[in-house]
Amino acid sequence: MELQSSISWGFWSSISMDILILLVVLAAINNSAVNHALATNRLQNETDRLALLEFKSQISDDPHAVLNSFGTCHRHQRVTAITLTGWGLSGTISPHIGNLSFMKSIHLEENQFHGEIPQEVGHLFRLRFLNLSYNLLSGEIPVSLCNCSNMLSLTLTSNKLEGKVPIELSKLKKLENLYLSKNNLTGEIPSSLGNLSSLTTLFLAYNNLERNLPKEIGFLKNLHSLGVGVNQLSGRIPASVYNISSLHVFSIPVNSFHDNLPTDVGLTLPNLQVLQIGTNDFNGNIPLSITNASRLEQLDLDNNKLEGQVPSNLGDLSNLQLIELSGNWSHTK
Repeated sequence: MELQSSISWGFWSSISMDILILLVVLAAINNSAVNHALATNRLQNETDRLALLEFKSQISDDPHAVLNSFGTCHRHQRVTAITLTGWGLSGTISPHIGNLSFMKSIHLEENQFHGEIPQEVGHLFRLRFLNLSYNLLSGEIPVSLCNCSNMLSLTLTSNKLEGKVPIELSKLKKLENLYLSKNNLTGEIPSSLGNLSSLTTLFLAYNNLERNLPKEIGFLKNLHSLGVGVNQLSGRIPASVYNISSLHVFSIPVNSFHDNLPTDVGLTLPNLQVLQIGTNDFNGNIPLSITNASRLEQLDLDNNKLEGQVPSNLGDLSNLQLIELSGNWSHTK
C-alpha cells in the first residue's frame, strides 16, 4: 500500500513539475511576444515621428507657426491623418510622407506647396482622402496613386499639373470623387474612367483636354456631377451619357461639341439641376422635354446655333434661377 502511494505521488509530482515547466516556458514566450510587440510599436511610432519631422523640414514658410509641435506622436499610436488646410504653408511635399503607412486622410489644400507630388504617396494603401487642391504643384499626376486601392476621394484642383490623366486611375474601384479641374492636363479623357463604377463626381474642367467625350463615361450609373467645361473637346455627346439618369450637374461649356440636343433629354435626365452647354456648336431646337427636369436651377444654352422657338413652358420650372439663351438664333412668337 505504501509502495503504491509512493509511486502515485511520484507520478503526480512528475506531472506537476512538467506543467510548471510548461507554464514557465509559456510565460517566457508570452513575455517575449509582448516585448517584441512593444518594440515593434515603438519602432513603428518612431518611423512615423521621423516621417513627420522630414515632412516638416521641407516646409520653408510657416507664417502661423502651426508646425511648432509637429513630429510628436501619442505613445503606441500611429499617424492616420494630416490636416493643414489654408495655413499659407510654403515648401515641397516630402517623399517621406510615404512612410506613414497607417495614413487615411491627407488635407493640404489652400497652401503654397510647389514641386511634384511624390511617387511615394502611392505606398499609402490605407489612404482614403487626398486633397492637394489650390496649391502650386507641378509635374504629372503620379501613376503610383493607382496603388491606393482604398481611395474614396482624389482632389487635385487648381494646381499646375501637366501631362495626361493616367489611365491607371481606373484601378481605384472604390473612388467616388475625382477632381482634376484647373490644371494644364492634355490628351484625351481616358475611356477607362468608365470602369470607376463607384464614381459620383467627375470634374476635369479648365484643362487642355481634347478629342471626344468617351462613351464609356455613360457607364457610370452612380454619377451625379460631370464637369468637363473649358477644354478643347469636340464631337458628339455619346447617347450613353444622356442616359445617366442620376446626373444632377451636366457642365460642358466652352468646347466644340456639336449635334442636336436629344428631344427626350428632359426625360432621360430628369434629376438635372444644372445644365451648362454654352459656347459650343449645338444646333436644332430647344427640346420641349426640358421642363420634365423639374429640379432645374441653371440652364445655360448661350452661344450655340440653336434655333426655333423658346419653349413657352420654361416658366413651369419653378426652381429655375438662371437662364442664358443669348448668342443663338432662337426667338419667341
